[in-house]
Amino acid sequence: MDTIEKTDKYIFNTYGRIKRVFVKGEGSTLWDEEGNQYTDFLAGIAVCSLGHSHPRITEAVARQAATLVHVSNLYYTQPQAELAKLLVENSFADRVFFANSGAEANEAAIKLSRRYFNSNETLHKAPGSKQESEEGVSGNKNKRYKIVSMKQSFHGRTMATLTATGQDKIKQGFSPLMDGFIQIPFNDLDALQSVIDDTVCAVIMEPLQGEGGVVPADPEYLKAVRTLCDEKGILLIFDEVQTGMGRCGYLFAHEIYGVTPDIMTLAKALANGLPMGAMLATEKVAKGFAPGSHATTFGGTPLVASAALEVFSIVSAPEFLSECREKGNYFRKRLNLLKEKHSCIKDVRGEGLLVGMVLENEASDIVEKCLKKGFIINAIQGNILRFAPPLIITVEEIDALVDALDMLL
Repeated sequence: MDTIEKTDKYIFNTYGRIKRVFVKGEGSTLWDEEGNQYTDFLAGIAVCSLGHSHPRITEAVARQAATLVHVSNLYYTQPQAELAKLLVENSFADRVFFANSGAEANEAAIKLSRRYFNSNETLHKAPGSKQESEEGVSGNKNKRYKIVSMKQSFHGRTMATLTATGQDKIKQGFSPLMDGFIQIPFNDLDALQSVIDDTVCAVIMEPLQGEGGVVPADPEYLKAVRTLCDEKGILLIFDEVQTGMGRCGYLFAHEIYGVTPDIMTLAKALANGLPMGAMLATEKVAKGFAPGSHATTFGGTPLVASAALEVFSIVSAPEFLSECREKGNYFRKRLNLLKEKHSCIKDVRGEGLLVGMVLENEASDIVEKCLKKGFIINAIQGNILRFAPPLIITVEEIDALVDALDMLL
């Protein structure tokens, strides 16, 4: 029984896997068990931003594995503390909570938002309002509990994050979903204003929708959302699970817009393939949590934190981020030249090295043809090709993919 047969026989059938078994990776290249070579333009869905088997990361993990892999979060560990310090020093935030995935980080953000408005220890009144809150955490039901999210968004597959996600296709069969979630069209300020009242505690959104089709937020819209949240005393959560850690050419995508959230979530590229998520918040908002409010067994384990420290030291360098922006601009320029040549291409969009190309028809056929040519990409929303290569991708590798697309379209 080979690997595919074992997988299909023993593992839950939830992924719709492509018939390839990968056995090795180095840089932007993957090899399957038959020795075929592929240039990776997906990076595990925006995860392996520094490519595969990066020497600094493998060395850091091996060194930490030989020293200390795990202790409970009831104790202190050096890698976790150092990573939290770096994240705080390079962001708007004052506090970090470590998790294991983007869904967990978003779940924590939702919980924090609700508890912030239901805690005696924090201020949670709208500017100019005399009403601070309902009773504290041991008192009556919290009045402010609703979360506003965007249609076509993706925030995870736990029950809360699934409910927040704005895509009906992944919610099928899971009713009843959780109460207190409202979905509105993305980039529509009027829609947001129409649902804001004194029962809303937070707005959660991606600065650029990844799974929703690589759709950037309108800059003026994002600024208006921040202003509205300030006026109404509502928390603003940016889900940067896919867009953060240099993916969009800046350490965090919200820097592009000059808009700062109250809470931000990270994952995917944070540890370059090892499971790590993080929720960051201002000191004021972080006070909504207290000992026992939220916890995780594995979040921020020394092994994973040691990898994330190496990732952060590389990705946060200004020259590295500048190169990401340059390569992203070059990639989109070349795709736009294809658009002029091929009428089946309807749009090219994105930021940095998160790029989407909208086709007139289904995109899955192009994904399959690219795989046969030795390029890994994927299709989202039916007719959109998504490219999220390692941030170390070269111009030559970009050229090779675009030339292949030119022949296949």
